[in-house]
Amino acid sequence: MSFHNFFLFAHLAGVIVWVGGMVFAHFFLRPAALGLEPPLRLQLWKAVLRRFFTSVWTAIGLILGSGFAMLLETGFAQAAPSAHLMMFNGFLMTAIFASIWFGPWAALQRAVHAQAWADGAVAMNRIRLRVTVNLFLGTLTVVIATVGRTL
Repeated sequence: MSFHNFFLFAHLAGVIVWVGGMVFAHFFLRPAALGLEPPLRLQLWKAVLRRFFTSVWTAIGLILGSGFAMLLETGFAQAAPSAHLMMFNGFLMTAIFASIWFGPWAALQRAVHAQAWADGAVAMNRIRLRVTVNLFLGTLTVVIATVGRTL
Protein backbone atom coordinates (compact mmCIF):
# COMPACT_ATOMS: atom_id res chain seq x y z
CA MET A 1 0.00 0.00 0.00
CA SER A 2 1.35 3.42 -0.94
CA PHE A 3 1.43 6.33 1.47
CA HIS A 4 -1.21 8.07 -0.63
CA ASN A 5 -3.59 5.12 -0.26
CA PHE A 6 -2.96 4.99 3.48
CA PHE A 7 -3.69 8.71 3.84
CA LEU A 8 -6.79 8.42 1.65
CA PHE A 9 -8.06 5.53 3.80
CA ALA A 10 -7.45 7.51 7.02
CA HIS A 11 -9.16 10.53 5.49
CA LEU A 12 -12.23 8.59 4.38
CA ALA A 13 -12.45 6.71 7.69
CA GLY A 14 -12.55 10.02 9.56
CA VAL A 15 -15.18 11.44 7.21
CA ILE A 16 -17.33 8.32 7.51
CA VAL A 17 -17.26 8.47 11.32
CA TRP A 18 -17.97 12.20 11.53
CA VAL A 19 -20.51 12.72 8.74
CA GLY A 20 -22.07 9.28 9.20
CA GLY A 21 -22.46 9.90 12.91
CA MET A 22 -24.19 13.21 12.26
CA VAL A 23 -26.56 11.54 9.77
CA PHE A 24 -27.39 8.83 12.31
CA ALA A 25 -27.94 11.30 15.14
CA HIS A 26 -29.99 13.76 13.12
CA PHE A 27 -32.20 11.46 11.07
CA PHE A 28 -32.52 8.34 13.24
CA LEU A 29 -31.67 8.89 16.91
CA ARG A 30 -33.29 12.32 17.26
CA PRO A 31 -36.74 11.28 15.97
CA ALA A 32 -36.67 8.14 18.13
CA ALA A 33 -35.55 10.07 21.24
CA LEU A 34 -38.33 12.65 20.89
CA GLY A 35 -40.75 10.05 22.30
CA LEU A 36 -38.87 9.98 25.61
CA GLU A 37 -39.57 12.22 28.58
CA PRO A 38 -37.08 15.14 28.82
CA PRO A 39 -35.01 13.67 31.69
CA LEU A 40 -34.52 10.35 29.87
CA ARG A 41 -34.02 12.01 26.49
CA LEU A 42 -31.33 14.39 27.78
CA GLN A 43 -29.55 11.62 29.70
CA LEU A 44 -29.55 9.51 26.53
CA TRP A 45 -28.15 12.38 24.45
CA LYS A 46 -25.46 13.06 27.05
CA ALA A 47 -24.35 9.41 26.96
CA VAL A 48 -24.45 9.17 23.16
CA LEU A 49 -22.75 12.50 22.52
CA ARG A 50 -20.00 11.80 25.06
CA ARG A 51 -18.98 8.78 22.99
CA PHE A 52 -19.59 10.38 19.59
CA PHE A 53 -17.85 13.67 20.34
CA THR A 54 -14.76 11.83 21.59
CA SER A 55 -14.64 9.94 18.30
CA VAL A 56 -15.12 13.21 16.37
CA TRP A 57 -11.88 14.57 17.85
CA THR A 58 -10.11 11.46 16.56
CA ALA A 59 -11.84 11.84 13.18
CA ILE A 60 -10.74 15.48 12.98
CA GLY A 61 -7.14 14.43 13.62
CA LEU A 62 -7.36 11.81 10.89
CA ILE A 63 -9.04 14.13 8.39
CA LEU A 64 -6.79 17.14 8.92
CA GLY A 65 -3.59 15.12 9.23
CA SER A 66 -4.21 12.98 6.16
CA GLY A 67 -5.56 15.94 4.18
CA PHE A 68 -2.39 17.93 4.82
CA ALA A 69 -0.26 14.91 3.98
CA MET A 70 -2.03 14.47 0.64
CA LEU A 71 -1.73 18.21 -0.10
CA LEU A 72 1.99 18.09 0.70
CA GLU A 73 2.32 15.11 -1.63
CA THR A 74 0.65 17.07 -4.45
CA GLY A 75 1.94 20.48 -3.48
CA PHE A 76 -0.35 23.21 -2.22
CA ALA A 77 0.10 25.37 -5.32
CA GLN A 78 -0.55 22.44 -7.69
CA ALA A 79 -3.60 21.14 -5.82
CA ALA A 80 -6.98 21.44 -7.48
CA PRO A 81 -9.23 24.28 -6.30
CA SER A 82 -11.57 21.61 -4.90
CA ALA A 83 -8.82 20.48 -2.51
CA HIS A 84 -8.47 24.00 -1.13
CA LEU A 85 -12.24 24.29 -0.76
CA MET A 86 -12.36 20.95 1.10
CA MET A 87 -9.57 22.16 3.39
CA PHE A 88 -11.48 25.39 4.10
CA ASN A 89 -14.66 23.43 4.88
CA GLY A 90 -12.68 21.10 7.15
CA PHE A 91 -11.33 24.02 9.16
CA LEU A 92 -14.78 25.62 9.32
CA MET A 93 -16.40 22.37 10.48
CA THR A 94 -13.68 21.93 13.09
CA ALA A 95 -14.30 25.45 14.41
CA ILE A 96 -18.04 24.78 14.60
CA PHE A 97 -17.41 21.50 16.40
CA ALA A 98 -15.07 23.23 18.88
CA SER A 99 -17.83 25.79 19.51
CA ILE A 100 -20.18 22.90 20.30
CA TRP A 101 -17.64 21.20 22.57
CA PHE A 102 -16.79 24.28 24.63
CA GLY A 103 -20.29 25.83 24.56
CA PRO A 104 -23.56 23.91 24.52
CA TRP A 105 -21.98 20.48 25.08
CA ALA A 106 -20.45 21.67 28.35
CA ALA A 107 -23.79 23.32 29.22
CA LEU A 108 -25.70 20.09 28.47
CA GLN A 109 -23.43 18.09 30.77
CA ARG A 110 -23.88 20.61 33.60
CA ALA A 111 -27.65 20.73 33.10
CA VAL A 112 -28.06 16.95 33.15
CA HIS A 113 -25.87 16.68 36.24
CA ALA A 114 -27.98 19.36 37.97
CA GLN A 115 -31.23 17.90 36.60
CA ALA A 116 -31.99 21.32 35.08
CA TRP A 117 -34.01 19.88 32.20
CA ALA A 118 -35.09 23.19 30.65
CA ASP A 119 -31.45 24.34 30.49
CA GLY A 120 -30.51 20.98 29.03
CA ALA A 121 -33.14 21.34 26.32
CA VAL A 122 -31.77 24.78 25.37
CA ALA A 123 -28.23 23.38 25.18
CA MET A 124 -29.40 20.39 23.15
CA ASN A 125 -31.17 22.64 20.66
CA ARG A 126 -27.99 24.70 20.22
CA ILE A 127 -26.04 21.50 19.60
CA ARG A 128 -28.66 20.34 17.08
CA LEU A 129 -28.51 23.60 15.12
CA ARG A 130 -24.72 23.57 14.88
CA VAL A 131 -24.64 19.88 13.99
CA THR A 132 -27.14 20.63 11.22
CA VAL A 133 -24.77 23.27 9.80
CA ASN A 134 -21.86 20.83 10.03
CA LEU A 135 -23.91 18.09 8.39
CA PHE A 136 -24.64 20.44 5.48
CA LEU A 137 -20.95 21.42 5.20
CA GLY A 138 -19.82 17.79 5.46
CA THR A 139 -22.25 16.73 2.73
CA LEU A 140 -21.14 19.66 0.56
CA THR A 141 -17.53 18.61 1.06
CA VAL A 142 -18.31 15.04 -0.04
CA VAL A 143 -20.02 16.46 -3.15
CA ILE A 144 -16.95 18.61 -3.87
CA ALA A 145 -14.66 15.59 -3.38
CA THR A 146 -16.63 13.50 -5.85
CA VAL A 147 -18.84 15.41 -8.29
CA GLY A 148 -16.99 18.70 -7.89
CA ARG A 149 -13.76 17.27 -9.25
CA THR A 150 -15.38 16.58 -12.60
CA LEU A 151 -16.80 20.09 -13.08
